[in-house]
Amino acid sequence: MNNSPLKLFRVNRRFKQGEEYLHVLSSVNLSLSPGKLTALVGPSGSGKTTLLNIAGLLENPNGGEVWVNGKNVTKLSENHRTVFRRKNIGYVFQVHRLLPEFNALENIVIPQMINGMSRSAAEDRGMQLLKMVNLENRKLHLPGLLSGGEQQRISIARALSNTPSILLADEPTGNLDPATASDVFKYLKKIIYASNTAALIVTHNMKLAANMDEMLELRNGTIVKVMG
Repeated sequence: MNNSPLKLFRVNRRFKQGEEYLHVLSSVNLSLSPGKLTALVGPSGSGKTTLLNIAGLLENPNGGEVWVNGKNVTKLSENHRTVFRRKNIGYVFQVHRLLPEFNALENIVIPQMINGMSRSAAEDRGMQLLKMVNLENRKLHLPGLLSGGEQQRISIARALSNTPSILLADEPTGNLDPATASDVFKYLKKIIYASNTAALIVTHNMKLAANMDEMLELRNGTIVKVMG
């Protein structure tokens, strides 16, 4: 599977509507490269989130294969998918989903400890990531005391806390004003390049998409390369 952390081969996804099927994805092929940001664009309802869910092992395709780090993970059991996902894939959502009762550092430490890392090692890793998103001075702040942009930068750091080879992001700047969105994207880009992670980012922000390494459009259920 060469060195691509994520490959989709002829992936299909359909949903039943009454007596008929709605075909959302049709023979989608996709390959991500380490250390590159790939934008996924397309109109609302085109299947971008469905594709992201399949890539992230949150949803099964009706046909085709999903390969992660050289392993065919299409038919893993639910338990194996959960463990595999936790070790290999990080997520950033439009809503930050930080744990409100824990401070910024703890929000980054907890996923690592769930994965078996010691608290001291997790805190060291957490501080490294906080420095990368320029928020080490906010480490003891609860999410409610952080701005929207700061919360999203923490969520990016959290998503990369277990050193995944793949980062999937669904409209990570969708709830932010243009200036804050640009600032958050700057840190996202920095941390992806520094960690050599492959990133697939769903966005409607064409200005941000144009600043990524590659732009793909989901059109009529298939992928069309726009840039890169």
